[in-house]
Amino acid sequence: MLPIALDAMGGDKAPGDILAGAHAAAALGIPVVLVGPEGLEGAGDLPLIVASEVIAMDDDPAAGVRRKKDSTLVRAAEAVRDGKASAMVSAGNTGATMASALLRMGRVRGVNRPAIATPIPVPGHLPNILLDAGANAEVQAEWLVQFGQMGSIYARKRFGIERPTVGLLSIGEEPGKGDTLRKEAYELLATASGIEFVGNVEGRDLMKKTADVIVTDGFTGNVALKALEGGMKTLFAALLEAFASEPHYKEHADALLPAILPLYAQMTPDTYGGAVLLGVDGICIISHGSSGETAIVNAIKLGQELAESGMVAEIAAAFATPA
Repeated sequence: MLPIALDAMGGDKAPGDILAGAHAAAALGIPVVLVGPEGLEGAGDLPLIVASEVIAMDDDPAAGVRRKKDSTLVRAAEAVRDGKASAMVSAGNTGATMASALLRMGRVRGVNRPAIATPIPVPGHLPNILLDAGANAEVQAEWLVQFGQMGSIYARKRFGIERPTVGLLSIGEEPGKGDTLRKEAYELLATASGIEFVGNVEGRDLMKKTADVIVTDGFTGNVALKALEGGMKTLFAALLEAFASEPHYKEHADALLPAILPLYAQMTPDTYGGAVLLGVDGICIISHGSSGETAIVNAIKLGQELAESGMVAEIAAAFATPA
């Protein structure tokens, strides 16, 4: 098993929490190689790929990748490309992470555009997969079909869903609802091979088992994802505040916590480690910018699982042009 290349300098809590996650993953037996500056404090005995530059969160993604060729993101992507790592993980600049993976690993032949696939928690069930969650602000109808195909493979490989269903995010369940893009995509998805298309899915259904894979453009997907994340955080914060608002609530709150904590664990992004950039010729895990130790451990685990699953090879086979 090749190591997971971890961007030690990416994220709001880098390098401290990132390194803590790396050491915790290594203690579980997962090989990790750090990518960071020479003499990185806290690296310990973990191997290090030296990179002298960092693409900041507020840097322009494309320009940052072009200018900073010795950045941690670029070196991590090159490690995957060159067969020195089985996957890359970063909680840094999302656009630059995506650009590094695309420019250094390359795109799977036949895939028009890579897409970010993000798990959406569904209480009591396996998560749904939302894509695109931000890679492509504008898309073509044909790309949404490819997103459905890649998302279906990902759902099988990661969550063991044998026959994933695919839904199209729109403003109504009926086939005629939505803009021109949605109407065109609906017709193509309905006749596409390798997809179990179930029709339109509304925003209120994102956290229901209406479809295992939900496809949309990256602009809409990113807005939907962040709206859900913000709503979840607000709800849980308000709940905890309500528990602490009166002294006599404490006993009841303590009794409820064993039921609430597993639900919180299912809802927090830390549990899933990060999103996956599908369609590049390698495994790229994009973790949340606020990722701490737990999220990084889970991202590294995810990288290992996907590398062992052969997901990239299956996507490549699905898009291979017949001779």
